[in-house]
Amino acid sequence: MGTMHGQRIGETDVEGTGTEGNGVEESDQVRRFWERLGLPGLVDVHTHFMPERVLHKVWGYFDSLGPLTGGVEWPITYRAEEAERLALIRDFGVRAFTAMLYPHKAGMAEWLNGWAVDFARRTPDCLHTSTLFPEPGVETYVREAVEAGARIFKAHVQVGAYDPADELLDGAWGLLAEAGVPVVIHCGSGPMPGKHTGPEPIGRVLARHPQLRLIVAHMGMTEYEDFLDLAERYSEVRLDTTMSFTDFSEQFAPFPRRALPRLADLGDRILLGSDFPNIPYPYVHQLEVLERLGLGDDWLRAVCHDNGARLFGL
Repeated sequence: MGTMHGQRIGETDVEGTGTEGNGVEESDQVRRFWERLGLPGLVDVHTHFMPERVLHKVWGYFDSLGPLTGGVEWPITYRAEEAERLALIRDFGVRAFTAMLYPHKAGMAEWLNGWAVDFARRTPDCLHTSTLFPEPGVETYVREAVEAGARIFKAHVQVGAYDPADELLDGAWGLLAEAGVPVVIHCGSGPMPGKHTGPEPIGRVLARHPQLRLIVAHMGMTEYEDFLDLAERYSEVRLDTTMSFTDFSEQFAPFPRRALPRLADLGDRILLGSDFPNIPYPYVHQLEVLERLGLGDDWLRAVCHDNGARLFGL
C-alpha cells in the first residue's frame, strides 16, 4: 500500500518517517494541536514499550508482512532506541502513556510483568502496565501485579490466539473488575480475524463481569458498530482510537459514517490511543483525523486528555 501521508490538505505535508513537515518539527505540530484546545497535554492509553529484544521481534514481524498486518506494507515510523522514543513522546507533550506488552504463549506474561515493574519505576510518566495469558497461576500473578501498582493491563486476543472467556482467565477478570484496573484488549478482527476475535467471545466475559473496565483497542476494528453496541450496553466499556479513522486504516477497514452520532454520544468513553511507535505514519496524523471527524472541540478535549486523566486520576 506504500507509505501513507498524514496531513490535512493545505496545512502540513508529513510523510514517511514523519519527523518534519515543510521544515516544521512534528512535535511542534502535535503541541499546537493540544494547545489550541487549551489542554495541558495528551493522555495516550495505547503505546508500546517492552523489552528491546521483544520489540525488535515485533518490528521484524511487521517488516515480514505477516497475517497480523493483513499482508499490508507497514513501515515502522518511530524505529529508534528506547531513550529516543521516550524523549520524542515527551516532546509531543504526552503527559501519560502506557507500555502495552503482551505474550504470545504461556510462561511469558509473568516475565513481561517483571520487566514492566522496573520500567514503571524508572519512567514515572508511564502508567504501570501489565499483561496476562490463560494459564495456570494467572490469577496469582495478576494479583501480584495489581499489588505492585499496575494501573492498566493489556490483553491481545489476536496475537495470543486465545478465547478471552477461557475459564482459566475468569478469576483474573473478576479480580481486575473488583480492583477497577482497566484492560486494553485487542479483540476486534482487524487487520486480520483470529479464531477468538470479534464481539461474541469478549461479550461472554462482560456478561460474567459487567463492571470490568475494558478499553477495546482500535475502536473494535473491524466490527466497529458491534463494539459500540457493547459500550452502550456496559457502562465500563470504553474504546480507544488507535489507528482508527487514519488514511492507512480507512483503506481496508473504514469506520462507518452512520456511526458517528453514536461516537459523539459516547464521547466520555472514547480514549486517545496511537500504537506509537509501531505506526506506519506520523503521530500527528492520528490527532488530525480525530479533528477531521467534525465532532467538535469539547469531544476532542475529552478524548485526547480529559477521559484518560479522569480514568487514571491524573
